[in-house]
Amino acid sequence: MIIIDEKSQAMRGVPPPYEHLQPPPFPISSRPPPTLDTLSPHLLLQIVHRLFPQTSDADKGKVERQRETLYYLSTSLRLVNRVFYVVTMHVLRSTYLPAYNSLIRRPYSSDPFPQALPNTYEPTASLLTLQHIHRETRVLDLFIALKVRQDLYMDDTEFHLENTESFRDLFDYMQPKSRLEDLILHYGAKEGVVSGSEKVGTPRTAVTPRLSPVPYSALGVNFSIRKVGLVLTTRTAKRTILEENRTREEKLESTAKLLVLGLRDMLQKGNFRFG
Repeated sequence: MIIIDEKSQAMRGVPPPYEHLQPPPFPISSRPPPTLDTLSPHLLLQIVHRLFPQTSDADKGKVERQRETLYYLSTSLRLVNRVFYVVTMHVLRSTYLPAYNSLIRRPYSSDPFPQALPNTYEPTASLLTLQHIHRETRVLDLFIALKVRQDLYMDDTEFHLENTESFRDLFDYMQPKSRLEDLILHYGAKEGVVSGSEKVGTPRTAVTPRLSPVPYSALGVNFSIRKVGLVLTTRTAKRTILEENRTREEKLESTAKLLVLGLRDMLQKGNFRFG
């Protein structure tokens, strides 16, 4: 005999009693609202590229309008903040690098960009990270600052004449001097006598591991066509510690190697010690 409980059978189709539940806790975000300079670098770079006109107008052609845009990138947008500085300088340097390279004097060489560019845009990064350790980069930036003005003025009036003396100072003296200093860092780091950081220490992979390298920030050169001098700057003095004669046709790489070898000999003999 099967006994069916009619009450239990009827209760099976009744939903459970409703209870008011609190909504699940949602984390409160403290992230600030997005702004233009918080966009990812590649998006911001595309926005800057779209600023360049692609057509002519009644007064100016497309090329003249684009050169005017380059001028305002250099004099205005570049100065907004760090992020815009990095993006606009990327555009300006890539645009004017061919013109810069065309003015390099023979037999000088050129490499205004560091081997490793910063791939992050941290607001706490040092200014040295932005400007890089290469000193020729600053010469390229000076050339850009002159060139954008010269191009704009020449487009505005036919009476403006290009000032060749400014470019002559850059490429007769500043460019080979800064390039030579960068080569001293390059060869000096291989020899273990020059350090790219401010801290003085012995590099692990140095050829001469017992020597204490000199910080690159403390070194400079006095440059002329016939003679170069390696200059050491300390907290108390600035003096020329090494001089080498050179010929007009001598490559900067050869001069840099001579100075680095001379610096290594001085460190090995204990003629001076930095710090």
